[in-house]
Amino acid sequence: MLSTLWASELTARLHQRFGDEVTEYSTYLAQNFLVCSPNAAIPIVEFLRAECGYDFLVDITAVDYPKRDNRFDLIYTLYSYAANDRVRVKTAIHERARPASATSIFTGANWLEREIFDMFGIEFEGHPDLRRILLPEEWSGFPLRKDHSILKQDDVWVRENLGIESGQ
Repeated sequence: MLSTLWASELTARLHQRFGDEVTEYSTYLAQNFLVCSPNAAIPIVEFLRAECGYDFLVDITAVDYPKRDNRFDLIYTLYSYAANDRVRVKTAIHERARPASATSIFTGANWLEREIFDMFGIEFEGHPDLRRILLPEEWSGFPLRKDHSILKQDDVWVRENLGIESGQ
């Protein structure tokens, strides 16, 4: 990835408020992002909403890097209608981490965090209703983790619930 340094009034405000908790300010294809420590992610999201006008949570997603110590990246994408600007907040967490929920800042985080739980098994501390949202409750495993074969992960559920062998 060929990202470049992102320097602006916003990065100066973030640096003043969060200091070394943010380890990188970059832009790639005109998309600005910052990388922060796991404990700073939610305070930064809250600061961006309350103090900087980023009033819409576009998405929260995760990426699995199974060979890394901090296995998962969490990425929060926020948008400011007033400034017509988007920013991403990215952090790396270990497999057993329980990152704080963003539902107290953006109610729309509810379903996004449930999807991350459903697909990756990441449990968000303080989430009001953390349960599967796409797959059946009795589903075993997490489909977007890279350590499970996509061809084998649904065999048991399909056999038990549909009475057939998986078509994958």
